[in-house]
Formats: sequence, C-alpha cells, structure tokens
Amino acid sequence: MHTPSDRDVLCLRDVAFADAAALLARHGLELVAVPDGEPIPGSYWGEPEAGIIGPTVYVRGDTPVHSMLHEACHLIVLPPERRAQVHTDATDSVAEEDATCYLQIVLAGRLPGVGSERLMADMDAWGYTYRLGSTRAWFEQDAEDARAWLTARGLLL
Repeated sequence: MHTPSDRDVLCLRDVAFADAAALLARHGLELVAVPDGEPIPGSYWGEPEAGIIGPTVYVRGDTPVHSMLHEACHLIVLPPERRAQVHTDATDSVAEEDATCYLQIVLAGRLPGVGSERLMADMDAWGYTYRLGSTRAWFEQDAEDARAWLTARGLLL
C-alpha cells in the first residue's frame, strides 16, 4: 500500500489560511494553527492529521487540506450539544462517517485553491477506500445515503 507524504496532497501551507478559517467559521468552528513541529492537539491519527477539541480544529502547515475538512465536517454533522463534548474522536456511526466524507468534498468546492476534484484525488492518494474503487465514483454513484442524511439535517443547501 502506498504511504503518502504531505508532498503528495494539498496541505494547509498551500492554501490561504484566512480562507480556510472563514469557511469553518461559517459553520461555527474555529481553525487554530499549531506551529510546525509541535504536536497537534486532538489528532486521532497523529501528526500531520488535523485534531478536534470541541468546536476547534487544529492544524499545522503540513496538515493535508482533506484532513482539516474531514475533521471539521465531523463537527459540522454533530448537534451543538455533542460538538461541545468532542475530544479527538467524533464519530459514533457509519452514517455520520459517510456524511462527513460527502460534506468534506462539497466544502472543498467552496475553498479557493482547492475544489472538489482536487480533494477527491487527494483522498484517493491518502488511502481513503470505497467499494467502487475511487472517491469520485463513490461521491457520484454510491453516496445517496450520505446525501439524504445531510439533506434531512439541513446541511446541504
């Protein structure tokens, strides 16, 4: 299996931090930059993956954009009372995980310099796996449940 490096995917250092912070702020989240080389608080998978604690997403310059969006979307799909209690691990169901993956692709389309196409390619490069063989195939052909889940909660506009 390919072990990707941060050079294989778009990282936070490659996009305007202010744009990423503004995107998350529209969903009631705060994006906090951690200095390079420092541990990332609340990182489930370890560095350079993003971390989450309450409504805060922690990243470094080498954090992949897909990781930042994925962790942010874990928080977005939660009701506010659950969001406030999150520390490191936010998922408690397959439906939430699928909704998170779908929403991160949608939000990438709203992040200047990223876009949904690039994010899906980065997700594949990083090792996300789907039964249809690619993130794009899943998103376009097999994500009806995730779309319905997000729509029912008013998270897709």
